[in-house]
Amino acid sequence: MTQTNQTQVTKFLPLGLSDDPHTQQLLFILFLGVYLVTVLGNLLLMSLVQVDSQLHTPMYFFLFNLSLADHYFSTNVVPQTQAHLLSRKKPISFTRFVAQLLLFLIFGCTQCALLAVMSYDRYVAICNPLHYLSLMTWRVCAQLAVGSWTSDIALSVVNTTFTLRLPYQGSNSIAHFFCEAPALLILASTNTRTSEMVIFLMGVMILLIPVSLILISYGRIIETVVRMKAAEGRLKAFSTCGAHLMVVILFYGSGIVTYMTPKSSKEQEKLVSVFYAMVTPMLDPLIYSLRNKDVKGSLRKAATRNFPAGLGFSTDSDTLLAPYL
Repeated sequence: MTQTNQTQVTKFLPLGLSDDPHTQQLLFILFLGVYLVTVLGNLLLMSLVQVDSQLHTPMYFFLFNLSLADHYFSTNVVPQTQAHLLSRKKPISFTRFVAQLLLFLIFGCTQCALLAVMSYDRYVAICNPLHYLSLMTWRVCAQLAVGSWTSDIALSVVNTTFTLRLPYQGSNSIAHFFCEAPALLILASTNTRTSEMVIFLMGVMILLIPVSLILISYGRIIETVVRMKAAEGRLKAFSTCGAHLMVVILFYGSGIVTYMTPKSSKEQEKLVSVFYAMVTPMLDPLIYSLRNKDVKGSLRKAATRNFPAGLGFSTDSDTLLAPYL
């Protein structure tokens, strides 16, 4: 599959995670389990948010968008990885490679933006509960969600353009298990400094700015929680914030290591990519919502098909703030 130096590469060959057949079988079973949990968890959450008006709140509106991004983010990566684990020859056409790279960036970048928006929503709910109804209206939430998707689609197109504008001649073997920009730049047959700088700047906007906003929001939240008089309320808030911060650190930390730090060993980069490409999309619905009493109540209603009808957000402040407090 290797091309000559004068021939433009038309297919790419991801080398995968391992060449050992036994290891490939174990990885196939492991990734299949992770993917099934991811798909079922995110589809279940999206379905519940759609049919149960009790979940028509800003928190679950943003979780619906996050689950949508998680679902397609994982679906863009895992099935192809699974197919490669089962086959010996694994070439990907240039068109398919471009499509996977662009979709990976769109859904991954949107996750970054939505996590920052959700931290702001939580900050307003806990630190400014009296103003929550006026600040987090349906219109504001819709604008935040649409802004997250459209801005990150634009950034992803820029990132992909600067990655693919380079000539790729010679080797077509990618030391990775899916189509990702840092692994592709190694194969470029010209100087990649400009593209690397663009990717770094994109990383600042996509990773560092959102994670900074998240840390500031949670810092203010922790200050507010510490001043709570009720010990039970403090314990619940710390438990919830701790679980959310764990997901944030795992997702953003692995992304920053991949896109914004000096290159480490190829095996280490692959391992880091597994965390943000497969593990965090599985954890998001489990940690953010499926363990909440609101979602558990919705599941019970789903079993009896006893859903209250309604469109738009609830206007009851107790209902809106209940998931946070």
